[in-house]
Amino acid sequence: MTVSAPTSTTRTIDLPGGFAVTIQEFGENTDGTGVLVLHGGAGPRSMAGFAAALSQHAYVVVPTHPGFDGTPRPESTDTVADLATAYLDLLDVLDLRGVMVAGSSVGGWIAAETALRDNAGRISCLTLLASTGIAPEPPLQLANPAELGPARTGELAFHNPQLRPNPAALGPEQLAAMAANQRVLAVYAGDPFCYDPKLRGRLHRVSVPVLVIAGEQDGIAPLEYERALADTFPRATFQPIAQAGHFPHIEQPAAVFEAIGDFIDTDVKPDGR
Repeated sequence: MTVSAPTSTTRTIDLPGGFAVTIQEFGENTDGTGVLVLHGGAGPRSMAGFAAALSQHAYVVVPTHPGFDGTPRPESTDTVADLATAYLDLLDVLDLRGVMVAGSSVGGWIAAETALRDNAGRISCLTLLASTGIAPEPPLQLANPAELGPARTGELAFHNPQLRPNPAALGPEQLAAMAANQRVLAVYAGDPFCYDPKLRGRLHRVSVPVLVIAGEQDGIAPLEYERALADTFPRATFQPIAQAGHFPHIEQPAAVFEAIGDFIDTDVKPDGR
């Protein structure tokens, strides 16, 4: 998919309760609809290309989870539920409706939690990319980058070796920034890491259509884990992506966008409206 350079701006928005969040906006909010894109532990840069491509069709907002990339994190903001509530407040402030919430990895967990709390009906559907959130059923496990180290994490996260980051080629500042992001991830992901043991029992209350996209070679959140996640939603479509790991939107963007397009045409807007 060839994407022209999008119009992108960054600003910080004050939310209720003294909370502030930094967002990057792609495109323009012309009709009160849009896409909320939620990053995982790799930070907002891991969603930049995905957001830029989406902005060819919609207004796109990419928040930086407080604490990531050096942004401030209030001590009271330390759970996925806190982020979900904040992003629903963000949708209120931006006055967006008919919103697709797309989340990668722990961002998918946050997306699911926003849908559970969306009492204003602002969310129209979810797209979960290699999402975490539910407890893995043994022998399945979710890999913890803090335990694996950056080299092994890259091997498990990317099917294509050329896309794996090389820690030896990174400077001290880059390595320090990665380590700081991982520390913030650990705060939000909690213990047990990257899932809520009770979430599976709540997801039947998500009434909007859900697309679960899984990389077939994902060594972080295995394919069968993603299949089980899809099975917990009452209106879910499961789409495996070949030759992709934990970032299918980076390794196989054309296949991912084809899946999203089919999902919108079939499940979200079957009448074309």
